[in-house]
Amino acid sequence: MTPTVTIRPAYPDDAAAVARLAALDSQRVPAGPLLLAEIDGEPWAAIAIVSARVVADPFRPTAALVELLRRRVAQLAQNAVEGTSNGSRRSRPQLAVAPERPVARVARVARPFSRPRPSARRGGTSAEA
Repeated sequence: MTPTVTIRPAYPDDAAAVARLAALDSQRVPAGPLLLAEIDGEPWAAIAIVSARVVADPFRPTAALVELLRRRVAQLAQNAVEGTSNGSRRSRPQLAVAPERPVARVARVARPFSRPRPSARRGGTSAEA
């Protein structure tokens, strides 16, 4: 009988299975959202969507399965860039992981009635002076 391969998002109730894969692979559980690869309903490998870190059962032939996971992550990333899941511009699904946004820098504003720094009161030099 041909085995059934399933690639799906990992859910919170999959945490024990992913932790088992990570322990077998002598790795930490990858951070962030994961895709899980199952053979006949049994987890064999998982990949982090953002970092592409993989954990897999080292006692099973998982090389082709890991390659399939990597291709799926690349496909999800490409679809997120293009804004489509199937080539159609009509549907624009959102990727489960928000793209990283640059952190805005906040300018330091001096408070109008703030006390001077201790070094300024002692006659020392201050970078703000």
